[in-house]
Amino acid sequence: MAKAKTGDVVKVHYTGKLDDGTVFDSSVEREPIEYTIGEGQLIPDFEKAPVGMEVNESKTITIPAENAYGPRQEERVVPISREQVPPDMELKVGDTIEVGASDGQRMLVKVAEMDEQTVKLDTNHALAGEDLTFDITLVEIAS
Repeated sequence: MAKAKTGDVVKVHYTGKLDDGTVFDSSVEREPIEYTIGEGQLIPDFEKAPVGMEVNESKTITIPAENAYGPRQEERVVPISREQVPPDMELKVGDTIEVGASDGQRMLVKVAEMDEQTVKLDTNHALAGEDLTFDITLVEIAS
């Protein structure tokens, strides 16, 4: 039976979990993810996980935060004036909103704190600071 190697196009099903068992993403109820091993499209440890696996083989990997989305950084919690928030936008702590960055990119941020004058936006990736565990099943080796 063929084993996946760097350069192969593979399809995998996965379920991603946090340390407390919370599932943050899964492909099981949809199409498997397809990618080329070694092209740098995904988190490196996830991308190379199928290397050496055969079709229908499963494994579980844990990726430490520093190899996933990095540590959570307090300096990425940014205060903005309440005046910068559109008056018709109702916010509450915990909301995720889309904002424009200075380089024209759009990004999702979380409302971390707010008072009458200031809204603190957490610009860390939602999974920053989290170790990620993935249950992975190799579905197909396409090349």
